[in-house]
Amino acid sequence: MRPTDINTNLVDSYYALLRNLSPNNKLELIARLSKSMKTTKKAKDNSWKALFGALVIDQSADEFVEELKKERKFSRKEIDL
Repeated sequence: MRPTDINTNLVDSYYALLRNLSPNNKLELIARLSKSMKTTKKAKDNSWKALFGALVIDQSADEFVEELKKERKFSRKEIDL
């Protein structure tokens, strides 16, 4: 099955569900669909950096590592068995 066939089948299925709506409900649906097509969404960053959660910082790697090491806090809890 080609993608166009799948899309046509999907549209036909939606139409079968919605054809019995009242004219006012159909107009409301048209208005909402039109509005959703007019809004633009921010394009996703498809770069390889986005895949790995690249960190953007203003300091060097050495400074960043030093800061991380300073902020570490260790707590050791003993468990009585």
